[in-house]
Amino acid sequence: MAEEPEIVTLSTRVVYENRWMRVREDAIRRRDGSHGIYGVMEKADFAAILAREADGAVHLVEQYRYPIGRRVWELPQGAWEQMPAADPLEVARGELREETGLSAARMTHAGDFFQGYGHSTQICHVFVAEGLSRGEAALEAEEQGLVTRCVPAAEFERMLREGEIGDSTTLAVVALLRAKGMI
Repeated sequence: MAEEPEIVTLSTRVVYENRWMRVREDAIRRRDGSHGIYGVMEKADFAAILAREADGAVHLVEQYRYPIGRRVWELPQGAWEQMPAADPLEVARGELREETGLSAARMTHAGDFFQGYGHSTQICHVFVAEGLSRGEAALEAEEQGLVTRCVPAAEFERMLREGEIGDSTTLAVVALLRAKGMI
């Protein structure tokens, strides 16, 4: 006999949708029979890229993040919402080129993690880009004002240590890469 699932979805309805996300509300029944609701944000998976020079310097982008009302430093990252089934490697290559103008001779897939599985379905695909060559960035309208900067490894470490980089994706990528001995 099959064991009853932890939670059973009784109904679902979309409460908000735009080109970047869909938010749904699910009525659920827990194993003990009690009822409740879950709010779930569905977003396309995305790629985050640690682009590293031969001397260990790291390429960062700074952009204005509307929800928090300020500019922040982070690793290049993004999704292709119009092509959610795109190959994560191609998304990583495309986002790196779009935001920084960089192309990489080597892209190493380091792993994946959920961005926020308590509320979202989104997965982050992590890549290390090496053998970099420069070209022109091709920013989207939402990325107006984005700047890119190559910071020496010691400065990157200082930015992490002093909280100058507070982006959860960047921090998770660094933790994953350190755990794997890749940085």
